[in-house]
Amino acid sequence: MKLLFLAILFSLPAFAGETTIHVKGMVCSMCAQGITKKFKAAGVDEVHVNLDEKVVHLKGKDMTDEEITKLITEAGYNVAEITRK
Repeated sequence: MKLLFLAILFSLPAFAGETTIHVKGMVCSMCAQGITKKFKAAGVDEVHVNLDEKVVHLKGKDMTDEEITKLITEAGYNVAEITRK
């Protein structure tokens, strides 16, 4: 039973909760709209962009760092850091 639990645990995405992404190159409301649209299309419930701090806050869907980086890159920006609470 313990092995089954561990197998399930390690197959889950990295973290459940709030994710903060520090984004390089994001400077205007069009940037914020593009990033928001990408994450909403990927099934994220809440996307909040703070242009002053150059961060994106996500809630509502677990995503790996690779998935997040791919969406940010496809939107035309670079990820500086990803943190989770």
